[in-house]
Amino acid sequence: MKQIILEMFENSGQLDLKTIALRMGVSFVIALFIYISYMLSHEGSIYSKKFNVSLMALTVITTTVMIVIGNNIALSLGMVGALSIVRFRTAIKDSRDTIYIFWTIVTGICCGVGDFPVAAIGSAATFLILLIFGRIKNDNRMLLIIRTSRVNEERVEAMIFQYFSRKAVLRVKNTTDSSSEFIYEISKRTLEKAQKAASTKGNKSSITEALYTLGDIEYCNLVMQNDEVSS
Repeated sequence: MKQIILEMFENSGQLDLKTIALRMGVSFVIALFIYISYMLSHEGSIYSKKFNVSLMALTVITTTVMIVIGNNIALSLGMVGALSIVRFRTAIKDSRDTIYIFWTIVTGICCGVGDFPVAAIGSAATFLILLIFGRIKNDNRMLLIIRTSRVNEERVEAMIFQYFSRKAVLRVKNTTDSSSEFIYEISKRTLEKAQKAASTKGNKSSITEALYTLGDIEYCNLVMQNDEVSS
């Protein structure tokens, strides 16, 4: 029994340099596909070249770790213990970044154990999905913030309804004895459509200009919210 346990913890075999080079080479090629996919699907201010290069490095590193571990149970347990003390604090700017991190790890594992068909087919399918759907972004949201006198509430609400109908959602309404503050949430597309509709009716003024014509408007702000974070 003791001999069997010792044999389990021994390395089952050594890889030659040709096999190691092949696995590392395939890992590097697939890492290039990941690099291109990330670059194409993250065009804009959210794209980070440093993070993209890190994805390539992570693929190769994972492959290296899998080659080193092989079938050595003792080494694999030691590696898990070593990695368990590492804490990653990097903030994920986009939910798609999590997909790319998992993609690189899985690719590295597949290449490290020599399962090239799974790595190639899986990476090709992921590449196509992210290439086709990776450009989809949330519609930018606009916050329309209006502060006016209390006696002007109904006129402001009527103006908002006239421009946006029911597509402007009232999120916050703050009131005091003398003033009221409205915060409406609208999409950028809705704002553009409302402005175009107003232009066709001969009214070229924007919603903010139209609100100021009511009088007693302290301020009127438009704030854009989106899912992009500048690197």
